[in-house]
Amino acid sequence: MLRIFYPKRIADSAYVIDYKKLYKEGYRGIIFDIDNTLVEHGADASPRAISLIAKIKELGFDVCLISNNKEERVSRFNREIKVKTIHNAKKPAKKNFIKATKLMGTTIENTVFIGDQLFTDVFGANRIGMMSYFVKPIHPKEEIQIVFKRKLERIVLKHYRRDLKRGKIHQA
Repeated sequence: MLRIFYPKRIADSAYVIDYKKLYKEGYRGIIFDIDNTLVEHGADASPRAISLIAKIKELGFDVCLISNNKEERVSRFNREIKVKTIHNAKKPAKKNFIKATKLMGTTIENTVFIGDQLFTDVFGANRIGMMSYFVKPIHPKEEIQIVFKRKLERIVLKHYRRDLKRGKIHQA
């Protein structure tokens, strides 16, 4: 039952993922959540985020940002990055995960979603069969509705790690 929330892969940060390896594996699209995945909640694009996206684009990936935030917040973050975006995404609904692949000209099979929340980011990607990467939140300070979800996430991650250790699941 909990496996629909299990990420295919986990990393400490979006900044430590081996994007060259993903490209060699055949992935061509990267979809990112913004808040607490690339920057602290509500922050503008940092030099680090700008550099990461530039590096990923140089490798040959197309990039799209998907956020449940409003257009102003997503546009502000994207001002210097200049990639495709979807705001008010209503994650984990499937529709905008699919729309992102269409915007990028990729497929579900060759696109990776990277986010910091199991119940919106990972669950949404998993629902359509997309590669999901779970990263640790950048900053511990979060909105109240997310604080409650983090407690539930810890339970899911405990089961995930146990199943991984027992060989019941494998990282993709």
